[in-house]
Amino acid sequence: MVDAIEVTGLTKYYANFLAVDHISFEVKQGEIFGFLGPNGAGKTTTTKMLTGQTRPSSGTLTVAGKDMMREPIEAKESIGVVPENSNVYDEMSAWDNLIFAAQLYRVPKNEREGKAKELLELFGLYERRKDRAGVFSKGMKRRLTIAAALVHMPSLLFLDEPTSGLDVQSSRMIRKLIKDLNKTDVTVFLTTHYIEEADQLCQRIAMINKGKIVALDSPEKLKTSVEKHQMIDVSFDQTSDLEQKLSSLKGLEKAVQFGDKFRLYVKNTSEMVPLLADFAKANNLKIVSINTLSPSLEDVFVELTGLNAEVMANEKEQGKKAANLG
Repeated sequence: MVDAIEVTGLTKYYANFLAVDHISFEVKQGEIFGFLGPNGAGKTTTTKMLTGQTRPSSGTLTVAGKDMMREPIEAKESIGVVPENSNVYDEMSAWDNLIFAAQLYRVPKNEREGKAKELLELFGLYERRKDRAGVFSKGMKRRLTIAAALVHMPSLLFLDEPTSGLDVQSSRMIRKLIKDLNKTDVTVFLTTHYIEEADQLCQRIAMINKGKIVALDSPEKLKTSVEKHQMIDVSFDQTSDLEQKLSSLKGLEKAVQFGDKFRLYVKNTSEMVPLLADFAKANNLKIVSINTLSPSLEDVFVELTGLNAEVMANEKEQGKKAANLG
């Protein structure tokens, strides 16, 4: 079976700046493939090359069995692209948006209405088909944008930050739609700041940092790569000035505060638990909760990119603000 995407030595320079540095990977037909990295790591540039929006400086790139540089039109016929900010036309109805998308993608005239009806029903928008897209919520617009990208029945769908800026219910609906689409053998190339979203959806994940692929494997295999780290989440009835005090504990590598909890990176969890009990007693504290943790995909990301949790959180918020502005 031909891979949905095959990349070898893909490189992109902007003047003297090396944005993407000789990366190689493949995306298997029918999988949900996650592409993660901090801002400025090369995610957007790579996606633009994969979708034919910018030409590589060097390397080879095959999409749906077609060379994107030599056969760009044929390659683009097999893909659908959903940008981070919804690109539907606010002044047009949901129905007219899909019919217009079908025209752009050269869907045969006698198939357009049937495809529009099928997609609007699938995405829960058929009852609102006559309403202008401008009155839709962000979640509804997102669904309509994805529907428009699917109107020509592509085998490969590029999704850029599909749930950025959406409420919890809309995000769940989008994730379910992605899973349902994948069951129909649509390959999904997903870029997201939400590490837990990639963990839920993707069969394999590539992590890019400073233009290079630093990891590529299934989420669970990536997690086992950092099992040398053991973690404990602990909360006390007080939180002030505890981070520095905790750092003096024997066997503690570092302590990071998350809200009312502290995440402790330790050498041995079984040895640390009684030390925490002694620490609480010595500082007149009560332990509210304590949990030992296995490494998460976010831990893998932090270790491989050097990006701390606070910066990641800020990037997520920037993504939400960008979606709100869009």
